[in-house]
Amino acid sequence: MIALILAGGVGSRFWPLSREDNPKQFLPIVSADSMIRLTVDRLLKKVSIKDIYIVTAANQVELVKHHLPDLNPQNIIVEPFGMNTAPCIALSLAWLENKYPEDETMLVAAADHLITDTKEFYNCVDIAQDTARQDMLVTFGITPSYPSTSYGYIESGELIGNKSFQVVSFKEKPDQKTAKMYLETDNFFWNSGMFIWNLKTIRKAFINLQPAIWELLEKIKADWQRYGKGSDFTSLYKQMPRLPVDIGIMEKSDNIAVIPSSFGWSDVGGWKALHDLSTKDKNNNVSKRDFLAIDSSDNYIFSDKLISLIGVNNLVIVETEDSLLIADKDRSEEVKKLVGYLKENNMNGYL
Repeated sequence: MIALILAGGVGSRFWPLSREDNPKQFLPIVSADSMIRLTVDRLLKKVSIKDIYIVTAANQVELVKHHLPDLNPQNIIVEPFGMNTAPCIALSLAWLENKYPEDETMLVAAADHLITDTKEFYNCVDIAQDTARQDMLVTFGITPSYPSTSYGYIESGELIGNKSFQVVSFKEKPDQKTAKMYLETDNFFWNSGMFIWNLKTIRKAFINLQPAIWELLEKIKADWQRYGKGSDFTSLYKQMPRLPVDIGIMEKSDNIAVIPSSFGWSDVGGWKALHDLSTKDKNNNVSKRDFLAIDSSDNYIFSDKLISLIGVNNLVIVETEDSLLIADKDRSEEVKKLVGYLKENNMNGYL
């Protein structure tokens, strides 16, 4: 099996800590190690380091090398700039062409997700591999623990193998009422964005379902053959549709399977999610350093200074060298709007 780790994101929901020159996947958010280091170490139990590949944007290559010194630099697949998951996975397939047999299985995972039950994760990977060998495109559906409106959902159908089920449909992020309905059934799962397939099956899916992407890839491959893989293919790559692989491939396919999974997964999607995952004091406060609190609860603090709280609840307080964020924890994902404002007003020094 080979592993492809998607590491080109900007992590805007973790501003002001996550910046363009040091985004979320390279930060030690949940432990002393960066998220990408944790992801690679987790996969090393199933995949050799020589068969792990990182796809990332050109401006993040040096960060990958720094955080993964044991990775061969030739295993870094470079996008000219960050795109959505369908183009970057397709580019990776082209990059790996002729390196592996067409029946080789590939695990696709994000660089910045957390998995706490690795034993169960490995069990699910084994099941997914067996299913993928039947020419299926396989995804991992996380058994929901609460009615989340932050994730897309996967509806499962008939059992088609050992703990693998046919996918009936993909659902967009629901409202609260719909999420509660999903929770009450036993066949709706959070969409983890992790996949396993063999190279032949996913290549065929791109050719049949996204011919525009594949035609551009053929031109890129022609340039690689003519000028080498270090050649500039920016003008071709920017013509790619910015499609997630879920919409561009998975939702259009009829050979999709889902593995119901409960391995302590989180996409660590923002400051509120990080508070939920962190060790708390008796008043549900979280801080990386010593702090003082009077009549204050449910707060998340990230600062090297001594922070003192009096009579405040449910706040996110994040301080960096040049910025300070104070937000209602339940609205902390709206930090993306602040990032948008900074871009619109050319305040690039804060990005």
